[in-house]
Amino acid sequence: MADNPQISGHVRPLSPHLTIWRWQVTMLSSIMHRATGMALSAGAIVLAWWLVSISNGPEGYDSFMIYAAMPLGLVVLFGFTWSFAFHFCNGIRHLFWDLGYGFDKHVATRTGLLVFALSFLIAIGVFAFVWTGHAGYLR
Repeated sequence: MADNPQISGHVRPLSPHLTIWRWQVTMLSSIMHRATGMALSAGAIVLAWWLVSISNGPEGYDSFMIYAAMPLGLVVLFGFTWSFAFHFCNGIRHLFWDLGYGFDKHVATRTGLLVFALSFLIAIGVFAFVWTGHAGYLR
């Protein structure tokens, strides 16, 4: 019974709540790395749907493209593309951390911002490349 803080006469310290923390780039990039990992797992279902639709010939591919070409489908595809780009870039950042580089507070903040900027540029570039028909997906 001595473990009970009410009985022993003292109160244990509580973990800080999210409202106490000031948001930082490194915190956001860590959370986003986990979120994009989950998004990539969910996006694997869409990727599998795309591959199955291709194997079903032109009719199957057209049925997939009906959904993919809708505004919601484009948002999902862009989100998947950005998730991949972010997770890839942040993974490279983590590899540098594993080697012992980039732990300085200012360097970690700058590389975090660089990961966000670069991932959006990559996603926009890939989407523009496909959208203009240069990737061979549009007829």
